[in-house]
Amino acid sequence: MSGVAGARRFIVAEPTPPTPNPPTIAQAAFQGLCPRCGQPHLFAGPLFSRHLASFADRCSACGLDFTRFNVGDGPAAFLTLILGTVITIAAIVVELTLHPPLWLHMLIWLPLTAIGVIYSLRLAKGALMAAEYRNEAREGAVVRPDEDA
Repeated sequence: MSGVAGARRFIVAEPTPPTPNPPTIAQAAFQGLCPRCGQPHLFAGPLFSRHLASFADRCSACGLDFTRFNVGDGPAAFLTLILGTVITIAAIVVELTLHPPLWLHMLIWLPLTAIGVIYSLRLAKGALMAAEYRNEAREGAVVRPDEDA
């Protein structure tokens, strides 16, 4: 055995080059596609898994590092407020027109809200990730006028 005793050898797959037609932002968001190669490896797990809207660390097909993108938690608050408003208005309209019992309201609106928030969060985070990749977003930097660019 050559090298350091006990050293482990790992076989690393060569990253594939970007596809000539990368997915659109909408395709990446709706289908969870990698923004570089278009393979469905953007999220760590399926829709109803422990990792609801967590990104994978990297694409297993092309090796794109997803940890370098900063989507943040902005979509969570924004989407929850929007979806909460839409669900509340719909519940009020149903109450005023049909007068269903309380248990039926809970049977309809609680699962609809949970599914809506989870799925819309995946969509928003996927779209933001694809937009960051496509626009080559980077950390902001202050450029002083006296420095040569």
